[in-house]
Order: sequence, then structure tokens, then C-alpha cells
Amino acid sequence: MEMILVLVLVAMAFVLFIRQRLPVELVSLLVLVALLLISAAGPATGWIAAEKWISISEALSGFSNSAVVTVAAMFVLSAGLAKTGALGGLGRALVRLGKNQTLLLVVMMVVVGVASAFVNNTAAVAVFLPLVLTVCMRRKLPPSRLLIPLSFASQFGGVCTLIGTSTNLLVSSISAKAGHGAFTMFEFSRFGFILMGAGMLYLLVASRWLLPARRGEDLTETYELREYVTEVCVVAGSPLIGKTMAETRLGEKHDLIVLEILRHEKKIWSPHDAQLQEGDVLLVRGKIQSLMDIRGHEGLEIAPEFKLKDATLSSEDITLVETLVAPRSRLAGRTLADTFFRWRYDAIVLALQRHGHVLREQLSAVRLRFGDALLLLLRKNGIARLRANDDLIVLSEVEAPSLRSGQALKALLIVGLVVGLAALNVMPILVSAVVGAVAMILSRCLTTEQAFQAIDWQVIFLLAGVLPLGLTLERSGAAGFLAQNTLGHVGQFGPIVVLAVLYLLTAVLTEFMSNNAAAVLLAPIAISTAATLGVDPRPFLMAVTFAASTSFATPVGYQTNTMVYGAGGYRFGDFTKIGVPLNLIFWLLAIYFIPKFWSF
Repeated sequence: MEMILVLVLVAMAFVLFIRQRLPVELVSLLVLVALLLISAAGPATGWIAAEKWISISEALSGFSNSAVVTVAAMFVLSAGLAKTGALGGLGRALVRLGKNQTLLLVVMMVVVGVASAFVNNTAAVAVFLPLVLTVCMRRKLPPSRLLIPLSFASQFGGVCTLIGTSTNLLVSSISAKAGHGAFTMFEFSRFGFILMGAGMLYLLVASRWLLPARRGEDLTETYELREYVTEVCVVAGSPLIGKTMAETRLGEKHDLIVLEILRHEKKIWSPHDAQLQEGDVLLVRGKIQSLMDIRGHEGLEIAPEFKLKDATLSSEDITLVETLVAPRSRLAGRTLADTFFRWRYDAIVLALQRHGHVLREQLSAVRLRFGDALLLLLRKNGIARLRANDDLIVLSEVEAPSLRSGQALKALLIVGLVVGLAALNVMPILVSAVVGAVAMILSRCLTTEQAFQAIDWQVIFLLAGVLPLGLTLERSGAAGFLAQNTLGHVGQFGPIVVLAVLYLLTAVLTEFMSNNAAAVLLAPIAISTAATLGVDPRPFLMAVTFAASTSFATPVGYQTNTMVYGAGGYRFGDFTKIGVPLNLIFWLLAIYFIPKFWSF
């Protein structure tokens, strides 16, 4: 009964993670609730054996797990480097080297890869993404040739150290709890550097043929706004003359948004209280049918020769800006109407791009997701305030990364001490990371609010929910059952074949579900398989760790891939075309090198 229950839970979790209908943290919490209910009722009623199931305290142990606490602290440390400009300062080299595309690609991958070995890779990509786009715009280089390498390089760096990704810390914690010892700070480095070198060499050679060379177009062209934004003229005798825009109720009656009024070559921005005059030209956004309906009905005529370009929507004070819904954004899961977006950011959303598809109609009712690209119309003096907001990543030109030199040095010193103390075994990584996170606040590199916002609570709740599921897999005997009936079938061919199958299975699952969830569910199976074969489980755990931390074949398999998806103008198949061969290269390297570095 215990085994059946946990296998049903695992199957349900797999389906929900892969379908992505619910947020991953909600799926994780649903699993946690199920575990708690069974832990509370099962042993008491006698329909499950207490020794084969986790207790209530063990079900809640994910929140106090050393890996979860360390991951939270590492988010704060990464934010300290980003907020002080320490990471942005590194990006200045990219601007200087932008004349040569090959040199730019090499420098970008090396800098991002090294940074991601010690900093959360989503934070690194969030900092470097606008910088790379700036270089592309200045040098007229296609962003599509650089942004996938940017994402992949951050993953290369993440597998070089224990703190490079949350997956590394997670599997290390599982290994320690199973009695096989935690991983050391640089235990990953030898094989990690091999993967980084192979990955960079592959991208240098293959990107010319396997990556598209789509040059940046006008944003109005990218978001296909020409048929949805047009000019209408207030003709003589219009009943709207003398009324304010609020009084005309054009938005309510015709589902139109008036972006601005052009009057005698002067633009009136956000004209809510402006009274209309004969000859005024209104720049409006709306559905095609709505634009057709107003012709003649309200004393308005569509300008026949109107051609929309970026310059049409821009002026000395107003500009177009492309932004990205950031990881941990408070906008995710909410609509523009819910967040009062126009008033909060003093900006109008013209269009939204999601997974390569442009959404233009009824934008106020669309629930935003991480990675959505928003085209905004706003005042130029509002861009700085927009950049300071953690909910959106501004993808427009960056004039100069802001560097608070004194604070940046403090942040670098704190992170260096965290890594050094853990690497020299002066104190556990959990202790040094928590001390370092507090030091970031005390040294004023971060405020308390910024530190709290820096933590990716989605990851924290995901880990807290799925870690007890992994423990239940082992306690109930389900992990051993799965090991015998899956990987056990290839055990007769030797541990290297088992390692190859385990790596491949983890890599495939990671492309379609959370990498941390894949690692938590497969790590106990890896340990049970090793016990069945009578070998050391460390090589199998390393296979799970490396495979779960490198996802290249889909834009949704890893957060950094999602971040560059829309910004680079990619299609889903672009990732598959360049990512699948790279996954296979890493798989072959893992089969050869993992047994050499971690013997069975």
C-alpha cells in the first residue's frame, strides 16, 4: 500500500510538472499536502505502516533542509553582486569588444560562464541580456546569434561549482542524508570545465550554421502592430469636439485605447483630460473591427496614408521600450488590470509576445508569465525608474552599467569569503552562505527588502515540497522497486550502461519539467540502483546532477532559455536544432569522464 501510494503521487507529480498547467511551486505544495494528510491519517488508522512512511515533521523537513536554506542565501548573495553593479561592470568589456562578433562571442561566454559558477545563472543572464542587446544594436549584429550562447554559457558555468546551481546543492543534500557524504565546493570543477570548454567550442563552430541570423527590426514590426495602431482624425461637426477623452468613452464603447493626440505638430501624452478640437489626430490602438466601426460614427476618419514606425510613437519625451517579465516578478500570474500597470509604471502596454507569438487583443485580461516580452510606450524619464524595478528587465539600450565601486568591492569580497571558507572546510557552505547573506545587508550592499525580494520563492517552495517526496520514495521501498524494474533491466550490461541510461533519462525529463524536480525524483532511484548493483552511488548521482543542470533542447526546459526566447526572436525549433547535438555531446562526455573522476 505504501509503495502504491507514493508511486501514484510520483506519477501525478510527473504529469502536472510536464503539462505545466499549474505553477511548479503549487504542484510541489499539493504533493506536500498529500504527504501530510497520509502521514497524519495513515498510521493512525492502520492502513499504512508508520516505519514505511515519513512522519509529519519529516514531511515538513524540506523547509529546514540545508540545501533549501543555502539556495535562499545564494539568491541574496547573487542579488548583492547585481545590485552593486559588480556584474554589470564585467559587461563593459562586451561593449568595447563589439566590433568583432567572434571575439564578442568568446568573451561573452567566458565572462558569463565564470560569473555563473558563483552567481545564480538567472541573475547573471538578467544583467548581461540588456548589455548584449546594446552591443548588437550599436554594431548592427543579429541578437539571435548571441542570446542562445548567452543562456547556454550560464548553464556551463553552473556545473563547475557546488553553488553554481540549486540542483547541485540539492543532490548534495540528498547524498549526505543517504549516508554517502555531501559534495565539496569544487568537486564538480574538473568535469565542469571539460563541459564548459566543449560547449563553448561547439557554439563557436556550430552557431554559424545552426543559429538564425535574424536582425533586429523596428519594434512595431516585431510586434506586428501596423494593423492594430492607426491615426484617426477629428473632422468638422464631430460630436466629440469639446469633450475630454474621458467624456467620449471611446474605450468603453469601441474597446479602443487613445495613446496620444497630435495637435499642430505637438503630441499630448496620456490625454485623459484633454478636450478634443477639430483637426486633432488621435493615435489609437484597438481591434480591426473596432477601428472600422468608428469610421463616420463618431465624426472620426482613419488616416488613409498612415504608416506606423517606431518614430511615429516616439518623440523628445516619449519612447518605445521592450521589457521582459523577470524571474520572481510580482506581475507573474496577474493581469495588467489587476496590477494597475498603466498607473503604477506610467506606461502603456502596446503588445505582448509569448513564446514567439504576439498577443495584441484584450491585453488587460491576459495573465502574465515569466519570460513574457512587453512592448511599452512611456516617457523617457521613466526608463530609469523602470530599470530599478525588479519585476521587469528592460531590454533597451544601456548607456553605462551603474557601478557603486565601494559597495561592489564589498559584495565581491563577501562572495569570495563565502566560497573560500567553504572550499577550505573552515565552515559548511550552509553557514558561510547565511553569514554572507546577512553581511550583504549589514554592509548596505542590499536593503532587507531587496534581500527578501531576491529569493526565488518558487524554487524554495518547489524544493520544500518535492524533497519529502524523494524521502518517501526511499522509505516506502518504491525507489528500489523502480530501480529494479527500470534501470535494473540494463544492470546486466554493467554500471557504465546504467549511468548512460540514467543520464539520458534525466536529460530528457529536464527538458519538459523542473530540473530540480527531476533531480529529486531520480536521485533516490540512482542510489537504490547503485545498491542493487553493489557499486558506489556517487557516479550515478553525478550523472543526475549534470544532466539536470544542463537543458538545451527546448526554450522551456531552463529559466535562462525562456529569458532569451522572445528577446532573440527565436522559434521553438531553434533551440532543438542547436541544443539536441549539444545534449548528445555532453552525454557522451559524461559516459567517458564521470567513471574516471568518480569510480564505481
